Order: sequence, then structure tokens, then C-alpha cells
Amino acid sequence: MTKRAPFVVGITDHVIPPPDLEAAVLDGFAEVDFLDTRREADLDPERLARLDALLVWSTPIGPATVAKLPRCRVVVRFGVGYDKIDVAALEAAGIPFCNNPDYGTEEVADHAVSLLLSLQRRLWEHDARARTYGTTWQANTLTPLRRSSAATVGVVGVGRIGTAVVNRLKPFGYRILGYDPHQPAGHEKAIGYRRVRRLEDLLAESDIVTFHCPLTPETRGLIDRDFLGRMKPGALLVNTARGEMFAGLDPLEEALRSGHLAAAGTDVLPTEPPAPHPLLDAWRKRESWLEGRLVVTPHNAFHSDEAAIEMRRNAAETARLFLEDGVLRNRILP
Repeated sequence: MTKRAPFVVGITDHVIPPPDLEAAVLDGFAEVDFLDTRREADLDPERLARLDALLVWSTPIGPATVAKLPRCRVVVRFGVGYDKIDVAALEAAGIPFCNNPDYGTEEVADHAVSLLLSLQRRLWEHDARARTYGTTWQANTLTPLRRSSAATVGVVGVGRIGTAVVNRLKPFGYRILGYDPHQPAGHEKAIGYRRVRRLEDLLAESDIVTFHCPLTPETRGLIDRDFLGRMKPGALLVNTARGEMFAGLDPLEEALRSGHLAAAGTDVLPTEPPAPHPLLDAWRKRESWLEGRLVVTPHNAFHSDEAAIEMRRNAAETARLFLEDGVLRNRILP
């Protein structure tokens, strides 16, 4: 007779089912219940009531769901962000919440720097225009086009990913500014960037601004008309952090149309999949005023084959670590 596993770990949903990697980490230790829904309203109360731990990908977890988790001892998110998780409701129910920040750091940093370099070198614009060249070729240069050592990059958020971005940028010779009030004094000396105390100072000095901060009440809607207006004329913007940091797409469209913002590269949008908007319509149609100046990728900066495996194993290991040893890894408090 097969011995029953002592615990039950639920998985709400997944990018690519089935949850075989998680099952391998939990093999013989916990039964895996794959709930397979991204809608909170579709979570089965009877199955939730059995769970000792819950792993979450994209399904929101609010107070109504928390109330249906009487046995649950820990909730773990596969990713880093947790804006869809009611951490306060979990804490009030005595259920600790952990996220998963130690995967995909290299991938997001590589993605951000790739966007940054390609926009600074105006590669996308060159590609678009070169399709139309006939009798001339090498003479078709674009200006302004600054060399890296003559440009200043402002990094907003110098945590794990922001630090990885700084480390990747240094060999190119950029002057690098960093804004992060949560980093300890001297962090800038250890990593190698110039710290600014006010975000507006970073905007005023930076030719390129790249975002690597979490979504919080302070950062939600941060990139609005006033923010963009404070950036240097002709600056570049890169966002691989959170789409909700955009205060909608109207301010971004206005800044690009006016030319105040030379170009933008983003892996994230305010609504995903994106809702209809004139800026995205122009991007899809490759309208001449925008072509090569807006680069959009579908929120996959975190992904590589290796990162996908690391993410899934780490989340399952975090749940097992707590259930087995009582150790909370990467705990997030309200």
C-alpha cells in the first residue's frame, strides 16, 4: 500500500502546465493539487480547504480566498511581484507570504540593457529606414547619436536587478546614476554608481532612464506627464519593471509624438494583454512617426529556459523548506 504524503500543496495555475518540476521537488513529501485556474472566483473551496501550502502564478488571492484556506501554512508566489496578493489578509489569517526574487535576475538585466543599447544606437530606426534606401547607403546616418561614454544612465531602483544592470553598463563607459532610498549608505560605493538623493535630480541629468523598482503605492502611476516632462529633452526610457508604473499610455504617447522623449523600450504595459490605444495602434501599423522609436516585448524579460526551471523549483523549495523545517525564505510583510 502506497504511503500517503503528509502534506498537500496546491498550484493555482501555470505558464506552461503540467507542474512536473514542482512535483519532483515535493515528491514523497507532499501531494500536488493542480487547481488550473487563473480566475480567483473559479477556485474550488473544497480543494482549497485541503491545502497546507499554495503556490501562485497569476491568480489573484484576496480576502475571500484567504478565508477558504483553514489549513494553509504558507503562500508562495512563483514570481517577484505580488500586487495581486492581499498580503495583509494572509497575515491577518496567520499565513505567511513569500515571493521568489532569486530567479531571472540575469535575464531581466540582459533584456533591459539590450533595449537600452539598441535604442541608444538607434538600431530599430536604422533597420526601419534602411529598408527604403536605394541609391545611397552608408551616408544615411542618424543624429543625434551619442557614444556610450558621453551619455548618462539613470537607474531607478538599485536592488538585485538594478545592480545587475549597473554591472553590465560599467564596461561601456556610461556615467551611471542610481536612485534607491531603500539601499543602505555606501551601497553606491560597493557597486560603482553615483547616488542621487532626489528622483528629479536623476531625471534632469540622465540621457537614459531605466526602471528596476517594485510596484508600490509610491511607484504606481509614477510615469505620468509631470515625470516625463522632467526628463531631459531627447531622453530614452526603458521599463522592464511593472506596467502599472505608467500612468496610462496617454502621457507616453504625448512625449513620443512631441519628440520630448526620443524613444522608449518596454517589456510591460498598464494592461496585459494590452487594451486598444492609439499609441499601440501606431506601433502595430509601423507608422512613420513612431517606427523604431517604440519597442515592446510581451512581458517576458524574465524568461530563459534556465530561468523558467529555476523559478519553478525555487517556489516549490520555499514551500517545502517551511513545511519541513519551519524556515521562511523571502518572506514579505504587509
